[in-house]
Amino acid sequence: MTHSDPAAAADSPVATLPQMIRHQAAAQPAAAALWWRGEAISYGWLQRRIERLASRLAAAGRAGERVAVLAWNCPAFVELIYAVPASGRVLVPLNVRLAASEWCDQLRSAGVRTLFAGADLLATLRAHPECPPDLELIALDGEYERWLDTGPLAPPPAIRPDDPVWILYTSGSTGRPKGAVLTHRSFLAGLESAAIGRPVLPGDRFFYPFPLFHVAAHNVLLQHRHGAAVVLAPRFDAGDTLRACRELGVTTMSLAPTMIGMLLDHPDFAPGDLAGVRTIGYGASAMPETLLRRLLAQTPVGLCQSYGMTELSGSVSFLTPEDHRRAAENCPELLRSVGRPLASVDIRLQNARGERCTADEPGEVLVRAAQCMAGYWRDPLASEKALADGWLHTGDIGRFDTAGYLYLVDRKKDMIISGGENVASREVEETLRRHRAVRDCAVIGLPDPRWGEVVAAVVQLAREVADAELADHCRRSLAAYKTPRRWLRVEALPLNAAGKVDKPGLRGRYADANAAGPRA
Repeated sequence: MTHSDPAAAADSPVATLPQMIRHQAAAQPAAAALWWRGEAISYGWLQRRIERLASRLAAAGRAGERVAVLAWNCPAFVELIYAVPASGRVLVPLNVRLAASEWCDQLRSAGVRTLFAGADLLATLRAHPECPPDLELIALDGEYERWLDTGPLAPPPAIRPDDPVWILYTSGSTGRPKGAVLTHRSFLAGLESAAIGRPVLPGDRFFYPFPLFHVAAHNVLLQHRHGAAVVLAPRFDAGDTLRACRELGVTTMSLAPTMIGMLLDHPDFAPGDLAGVRTIGYGASAMPETLLRRLLAQTPVGLCQSYGMTELSGSVSFLTPEDHRRAAENCPELLRSVGRPLASVDIRLQNARGERCTADEPGEVLVRAAQCMAGYWRDPLASEKALADGWLHTGDIGRFDTAGYLYLVDRKKDMIISGGENVASREVEETLRRHRAVRDCAVIGLPDPRWGEVVAAVVQLAREVADAELADHCRRSLAAYKTPRRWLRVEALPLNAAGKVDKPGLRGRYADANAAGPRA
C-alpha cells in the first residue's frame, strides 16, 4: 500500500472499527480526518490519540465494561467512538437532551463504570440525587487531558468482529428505552450499505451537524472508512453551515428537511454557497415537494433520503438523487417513498397472518442483514421478539409498489418524530397519568411545518387543571422535547373495535386544527 491512497485503505480488510483509522493513518497520515472550528485534525494525530486513550482505558478496568459519554459534538467524542471499542470496552452514548433522571436510568441499566461528559452536563448529573455513587466521572476539558496524560497504561486486549461496540438506547414505542447492542460486524455492514446508497469520493468533505450520540453518527464512520474528511459542527446553525460550505469546500452533508429550508431562508444565502455540494442526505421525515423544487431550481445539489433505524446500524433503503429529480419532473408521489432496498439486505413485508405481502399490500417491514443489531441489552425476551427467525421485526408498516419502491404506511406504533428526535408516546402517557387531575390520556404526533410533528396530549380529566401545570409536571421527569406542546381535552377517549384507544382517529380529528391550537 502506498502512503497517499485512501481508496487502497478503504479496500483493505477491516474487521473492527479502530482498524479503519489505523489503515487511513498509515495510508495518509497528514490528511484531514476532522475539521473542527476551522482547524484540521489529521488521521495520524487522531490515531495517536486513539492509541493513548485505548491504552489508558485498558489499564483502568476490565474488558467488556461499559463506558458512557454525555457530550455535545467535539473531537474528544470522536476519539471515544474509536478508542472505547479498541480498549475492549463498550461505548454507551447518552442523549444530552434527556432529563437527568433518564441519564441515571440508562447508566444503571447499562452498568456503566466510567462516564466522560461535558462540564456543564456533568454538573447537572452530579447534582441529581439518583446519580450512581460509584461512577467515575471525567469532564471533557482539562480534566480529560490530565486523566489521559498522567494515568497508567496497559496493552488493549484483542477484539473480535462480534464484540459489542455501542449500547444505544432507543425511544421505542413500548415506553422505556431499550439498549440496542451494535457490534463491529453490524456497524461495518451498515457502512457497506451506506456506501452503496451514498458513495464517498476521494477528497470529500462531509458536513455533519447532528448529534454524535445518534446512530446517524454512522455517517461520520462512513467518511473515515473511505479516507474522507468530516467537518464536525457543535450543533446546527444555518449561518455557520453556509460559512463552512464557502470556506471549507463542503461536498456532502446530512441535513433534515427543516434544516435545508433554514439554509434557503437565511439572509446570507446565495445559490453559489452550495455550488460545490454534490449530495445532501436526509431522513426521519419526508421532503416537501415545494422545498424540493425550490432547492433544485436554485442549486445543483442532489438529494438522497434513507430509511433505517438504530437496530439496523444505519440504513437499508435509499431514495437516490435520480429519484428526486424524477419526483420534481413528473413523479411527485416518489417523495412519499423511502426508496428501494439495497442489494446488501433482504427486506420483506409480512401481513398479520405471517404471510409475505403482495405488491401494494401493507405489512410489517422485516429485515435480514449482517447490519442488524445483536439484540437488546440484558433483555432476552425483547431480543427474541425483535429478531425472530433471523429477521429484524421493525414494527414499521410499509408497502412495496410494482417498481419495488418502499412506502411506509405508518411508523413504529405510536412513535412521534419531532425535530428529528424520537418520542415514545407511551412514556409520556405514563408520566401524565401520575398527575392526579389526569384520569386517562393519549399522546399523539400532529403535523408541524417547522418540527415535522409536535407532541400533543389528549387528556380526559378528573378535575380542571391548567396546561402549564401539566407541562411542568412532565418536564420534571422528561426531556423538554418530549413534553406536549398541545393540550386537547375530551370527555372520553375514543376506542376502536379491539377496545384500544383509536390514535389514528385522534390524529385525523386534530391534524387540520393543529396550527390554531394552544401551545404550552
